[in-house]
Amino acid sequence: MHTDLHGRGPSTEVAPREQMILLRDDPPLPTQMWVLAPQLWEDLLTEYGFRVETIDLLSHPDESAMVIQQVIRARRLPDRPSRVTGRPRSAQAPAAHAAVGVGAILLSEQGILLGRHHLGTLELPAGSVEAGESFEDAVVRELAEETGLVARTEDVVLLGTLVDHVAGVLRVTVGAVVRTWQGQPTTQPDESVGDWEWYPLDRLPDDLFVCSAQILTAWRPDLPIDHPSAYFTAFAAAT
Repeated sequence: MHTDLHGRGPSTEVAPREQMILLRDDPPLPTQMWVLAPQLWEDLLTEYGFRVETIDLLSHPDESAMVIQQVIRARRLPDRPSRVTGRPRSAQAPAAHAAVGVGAILLSEQGILLGRHHLGTLELPAGSVEAGESFEDAVVRELAEETGLVARTEDVVLLGTLVDHVAGVLRVTVGAVVRTWQGQPTTQPDESVGDWEWYPLDRLPDDLFVCSAQILTAWRPDLPIDHPSAYFTAFAAAT
């Protein structure tokens, strides 16, 4: 399982993608390749009458190599019904296939707080949730790490979850509104997002990071922002 020339990982749908095979002395050779994610392989095999017994992902000895060998052991089921038993797919630890993050909306008289990522997109204060951390704690920590602003967990209102897929990885993002905070947003050392500014809601920039755009439209569906769709589930307590 490898990325293609555009940096995309295994596909989550059964569709070919153009890939250029690079040869030593000849021009690049265009071809169509099917590189499928592990869960998609399991779904297909199950659909066509196989029982998947193990899925092993074997990493390259060189940690910098972007190649993983996928080994699937599956058994064709007989036509007669059989008992279903629970079992682990493999004795090895599962490969990471999901990402959980938070994104924070701060609204002042000047507008929404957005920062510039070093790759060029404008983003809400956001980041990954750490092990053993609540969503509210993650919002407060990321806000302090990225902007220097100080907030309390009791001032964080969770909006709900946004679910989509990126390069075969399930992405779960929890949007939140921070009602009050202390300090002024400033660029923090060693952070990938900085140059924080307030943007009026009626003059939002058109280069928003996808996750930030999804959070903003979940919060305010009337905002004129286009982005890839994501499945939003609102929390009952959100206001």
